Amino acid sequence: MTGLSRKEVVPLLGKRISVHVAASLAVLLACLMLAFPAEAFQASLKGLSIWWDVLFPALFPFFVIAEIMLGLGIVHFFGMLLDPMMRPIFRIPGIGGFVMAMGFASGYPIGARLTSQLWTQRLVNREEGERLVAFTTSSDPIFLIGAVAVGFFHDAALAGVLAAAHYGSALLIGFLMRFHGKPGKHADEYRQPAFASLLEASPGQPLWRRAFETMHHARMNDGRTLGTMLQQALASGLSMIFVIGGLVVFFSVVMEVMASAKVMSLFYAAIESVLGVFGLPLPLAEAVASGFFEVTLGAKAAGAAAGVPLVYQVAIAAWVLSWGGLSVHAQIISLLHHTNLRYAPFVAARFVHGLLAAGLVMVLWQPLAPYHAELAAFFPKPDMTRPLETLAQHTLPAAGLTFAAVLGASLLLSFCFLIGKRCMKRIRS
Repeated sequence: MTGLSRKEVVPLLGKRISVHVAASLAVLLACLMLAFPAEAFQASLKGLSIWWDVLFPALFPFFVIAEIMLGLGIVHFFGMLLDPMMRPIFRIPGIGGFVMAMGFASGYPIGARLTSQLWTQRLVNREEGERLVAFTTSSDPIFLIGAVAVGFFHDAALAGVLAAAHYGSALLIGFLMRFHGKPGKHADEYRQPAFASLLEASPGQPLWRRAFETMHHARMNDGRTLGTMLQQALASGLSMIFVIGGLVVFFSVVMEVMASAKVMSLFYAAIESVLGVFGLPLPLAEAVASGFFEVTLGAKAAGAAAGVPLVYQVAIAAWVLSWGGLSVHAQIISLLHHTNLRYAPFVAARFVHGLLAAGLVMVLWQPLAPYHAELAAFFPKPDMTRPLETLAQHTLPAAGLTFAAVLGASLLLSFCFLIGKRCMKRIRS
């Protein structure tokens, strides 16, 4: 490194250290798998079962549908309609509203998948993409209701406070992330705005007409036949779902061999000391440690924590759902690897999202307590042990309703913003 300046040496040293650390961890993991082959094999089968029974049927259709809707220009249509609301609140183009609705309805990692596609088509720049993926990475409603509230806590009414805390804090993260990045920075490097020409060329034209023109313009630019579009959507969706499946199996094995080698006990002890500082129940250490790596295991441990007030159990479950676990983080990184979007803003947003969600549970617990019976009757009770039946009867309908509700509310807000903007112009004139 002779002749290099200090600014050049530090990044090179950082890269070298990260390579050495990654290599050491890989060797350690290989040794653990050799030491516990039976446990590793059973964990891989468990991860494969989760992927095949739950993730494949739940995510693959949305991957394909989203790809086709992008090609047909439908996403651009909604983007134009949502632009008056998304830009003032989140500093994101209106097309991000569609990603928000799909992300909330389908769960992680749909938001990251769509964001990477928007970046590829130069519809968002780096800062906008980082803001978007930060708050659209969330749990799907059926996992929150069926697996966590009903399956792990055996109380469907808890889905109300979990949903309010999880999705409410996600929207708060979206608002906070609007301050991420300087205005105009990297605006022209990667982004090719799809709506700017129509907005500037005909400002007096009705919004719905500009939306249809944008959809037509996007369809003409795409140019693929429907058959070609479907073929490429299927191929792309299969590629992504296999990557996700591999990561699920990998982290399932990692968690199992670490538990077999008693490595997780060290994490439990470290987290217990942190919980003790803040006066939180120590039995929640297992839930926090497990949830740091994987969502399902962390939420299950939160529901099984003995001798802990229920409000703390639910708060930790909300933290786990919002943090996402390193397994979900790895999925996000794999989906964004071909973009220039950075991991640091995402992981910071996930950490704050978890804290906000846990805090909202504590705040909403008493106000929602009188409505326990009503909430229990309102939410469905899917049987997560029958994945295909749950998919047909609960997952797809719930995803559709969530998508329609989020998109409908966003459209209503967008029109309110548009009307308010026009009224302000008339008052000033």
